[in-house]
Amino acid sequence: MPDLPYLARGVMPVETPSSVLVSSSKYLNNPRLRDWLAMILLRRNGPDLPPPAEMYEFLPILEELRDHDAIEEMFMAERRINPELDAWLSEGFYSTYSIDDFAQYAPGSLGGIFYQWITEGNYEIQITPWREPKSQLEFYNLRSGQTHDFEHILCGGGFNFMGELVPYWYRLTNVFKHIRNPELAAELSLIQIFGSLRYTVRTILHYPQVWNTCTDAIQRGMAVGKASDALFMKRLEPCFHLPLAEAREALGVRGAVDVDTDLEGAFWAERVPASALVRPELQ
Repeated sequence: MPDLPYLARGVMPVETPSSVLVSSSKYLNNPRLRDWLAMILLRRNGPDLPPPAEMYEFLPILEELRDHDAIEEMFMAERRINPELDAWLSEGFYSTYSIDDFAQYAPGSLGGIFYQWITEGNYEIQITPWREPKSQLEFYNLRSGQTHDFEHILCGGGFNFMGELVPYWYRLTNVFKHIRNPELAAELSLIQIFGSLRYTVRTILHYPQVWNTCTDAIQRGMAVGKASDALFMKRLEPCFHLPLAEAREALGVRGAVDVDTDLEGAFWAERVPASALVRPELQ
């Protein structure tokens, strides 16, 4: 049809006897995910639903969608061609430290910076309830939760809502660099890609004043992920006593740039007005 709009060409009507939405995508088929995704993309921020609570709601939805047997099979196939991953999973190391264990580390060290941020921010280091991992995916998720805060520090992302994009995008590039099967890498990156959508879409819809901060954080995270060794498989604990620059070198972290985004993160969370974004050094 010559008068059919260009962008509408090629659309094929789908006939089905189903009375409900049916798609070839298991993600689109899930009504809970559709509702959650619409909420986290379109909402404004508010104290009634802090952003971390969004991920608490998302994780059970993701578990419902996962094909755990297929993921375990992909892990086993990857281990046969990826010696680093095989060694990491065979060792199965994870930590049992508490916040008080970090009081011993000097200011400016990896452990000291972590201790300062955790205590000043009144954070907890156990994000999700602990349980003994019973699968390779559970071990991956357990260890990812233990190292996430250190990835903030090592990759240059502050403990704020704009800084969160740095470790997200470090993972979204670093995992694909060091996991050879892209389907397995994708399964291991679902939390990061869905989580990061909250910041990108909501920023441009409601907080465009910090869009440049948002994209800069993404770029910095990607740069570290592409340039660095497989940080997500590293044992960080022996480096807690090292100054940050030395810890980065020892762990193969490259290209990290430390940027203060506390003010922009506070604005994104609607804790300060836009007028507060005019920094004194820019006046």
